[in-house]
Amino acid sequence: MILVPLCIIVFLEMLLISYITRTIACVYFLYIMQDKGQETGARRIEWLRSLSVWIWLRDFFPISLRKEADLDPSKKYIFGYHPHGIISLGAFTSIATEACDISKVFPGLNIRLLTLESNFKIPFWRDILLFLNVASADKRSIVHVLSNPKSQPGDSVMLVLGGAAEAMEAQPYTNRIVLKSRLGFIKLALTHGASLVPTFAFGENDVWDQVPNPRGSYVRQFQNAFKSVASFSPVLFHGRGIFTYDYGIMPYRRAITVVTGVPIDCPKLDTITESDLVEVQKKYIAGLQALYDKYKDELLPTRKEELVIL
Repeated sequence: MILVPLCIIVFLEMLLISYITRTIACVYFLYIMQDKGQETGARRIEWLRSLSVWIWLRDFFPISLRKEADLDPSKKYIFGYHPHGIISLGAFTSIATEACDISKVFPGLNIRLLTLESNFKIPFWRDILLFLNVASADKRSIVHVLSNPKSQPGDSVMLVLGGAAEAMEAQPYTNRIVLKSRLGFIKLALTHGASLVPTFAFGENDVWDQVPNPRGSYVRQFQNAFKSVASFSPVLFHGRGIFTYDYGIMPYRRAITVVTGVPIDCPKLDTITESDLVEVQKKYIAGLQALYDKYKDELLPTRKEELVIL
């Protein structure tokens, strides 16, 4: 979290310090405006993904990664990550870094974590994301990873499917996910013959508190109005402080366990009907529910309610 404002501050300081730094900042800004690295599969740098800082981030909670099945590296996959949480810390730590040894867990796979296009407009932060193998969640980006002429077996993506709507549902010890209206990722899987992998992050919603925002409340109405004109929703969250556990913006030290499920193979279809989408969606929801039911008592013993799929 601290990296985003830090990157912005550094860029603004460059505009103010001297003529030389101002010139560099302006040239860099022009570069940002024309660069499309986020749409062409990112720019993975292994040493950056393997820094000790990511290990420290992992151990703070801690965050761990499990798998229900080995994945054939000759295939391509679309991982669906649930729930979104406040900022999807489990997805970032386990997929965008080597803190959880993702390259060893799934050898031969090159998984791009996908995020909002707007993140790639933030100076310096955009480059950190690209070097961590994070790409845009835009359709063009996904199509490029799965089917560009230089695409390799094992090229895959992870989508946090619930998006801004699901972030607003991120209350501790609950798991309300937005999925029934999400069919675009299934169409992409059928178009490109990619297998779907339901993925559940047990504890993702528990690391921050969110200001109560039940549907119909003034808070939710404000969030929905904001989301209608922007690509994200203003989630009003709080956690712990550095020296006190009572209040602050740091996350609580609560475990997050990311579990990838059994893949759902999708045939490559030239013509996709509504019934094709609904059939695969039923399989995906069933796989996600089975994953939740298998681990809920072990990993969510203090849950307030069962999984709700909206």
